[in-house]
Amino acid sequence: MKLLQPLRRMWPRAVAATALGMLMLSTAQAETPIKVGLVAALSGQSAKSGEALTRGLTIAIEEINASGGILGRPVELVRRDDESNPAKGMLAARELVQREKVTVLFGGLDTPVSLAIVPLVNQMKVPFMGIWAAGTTITQNGAKDNYVFRVSAMDELVDEALVEYGVTEYGMQKPGMILINNPWGESNEIGFRHALEKRDMPWAGIERIEDSDLDVVPQLSRLRSAGADALLMVGNVGPSAQVVKSLDRMNWDVPVISHWGPAGGRFSELAGPNASRVHFIQTYVFTDNNSPKGEAVLSALKASYPEIKNLADITPAVGIANAYDGMHLAALAIEKAGSTAGTEVRDAFYAIDDYAGLIKQYHQPFTPEQHDALGPQDYVFTHFVDGNIIPVKP
Repeated sequence: MKLLQPLRRMWPRAVAATALGMLMLSTAQAETPIKVGLVAALSGQSAKSGEALTRGLTIAIEEINASGGILGRPVELVRRDDESNPAKGMLAARELVQREKVTVLFGGLDTPVSLAIVPLVNQMKVPFMGIWAAGTTITQNGAKDNYVFRVSAMDELVDEALVEYGVTEYGMQKPGMILINNPWGESNEIGFRHALEKRDMPWAGIERIEDSDLDVVPQLSRLRSAGADALLMVGNVGPSAQVVKSLDRMNWDVPVISHWGPAGGRFSELAGPNASRVHFIQTYVFTDNNSPKGEAVLSALKASYPEIKNLADITPAVGIANAYDGMHLAALAIEKAGSTAGTEVRDAFYAIDDYAGLIKQYHQPFTPEQHDALGPQDYVFTHFVDGNIIPVKP
């Protein structure tokens, strides 16, 4: 009996120590950030787009953290530069998933990079949110267990919208295609062919351009000789700017109807005074008359980034808007899952009912059959005027 007395005296202290340890563990878990990753072009001629994606995610994360975080934990953004290189993008994604343990991975500008990442995230069961790259097969990737979502444009739908715009606005009857020579260009060739064949409309030809091209007069000359009355263009900033400058050298005044590649960087500067001739698609544009949420996001951008003085300083707005809405939708999915486990978060995307976003009011944005939250009704045609991206029609 005497031996029991010390044990009885020690029992309350042991219980207290255990309780304190559990409390400390609980507090530590509550304060452990939920990490989300971004793989994007953060350097090179498309660095502006990577910065736009970063800013959209950051503003959304600041709002989320100010409201208590997700599951009571703060959110932390971890970025990696893919340099617009698929191999580097895949390595960066693997590092973010395996080493940084990100709950959701966000993808950047280039379709080839995203296509390289898709098999990895599906294999590792980590939700991937596309917030720029528009290749149709990014979300429609054929995987039985698909973890890839998108708040962005999709090539197949964009191509239909571009063809319809050409017919409606320019009376287009025989367009020529001038496409970047990579999987993004190939994706859009398929979409253009479908859109034109549906209308029994011929095309003048299909020409390829490279990121390294300094002159595309030969390709354009072949299209002009074949009778092209409009150009359907797909390319990022550099090659798109070369198309405009080559058209100037040829003195060929032909409508140019483009995917959103020109918005990703210094297109207005590189293309020269006729940059405005290119009409291109966007999912969102800040204007002088924004929605209340648009004004709130614009104010937050100006507060966080003092270099933003006017609308020209937030180009490309599409990257900011897609990233902002994508982050908030991902936060809703994690909250609904009550977990950071990949499969549970993936399934919770399907359970999102409504979200009042920057781009639009979302109503059940994702289903097991539909992983793209935006459609043609969410597109707006724009062009550059004095360095600003503005709607062609107010």
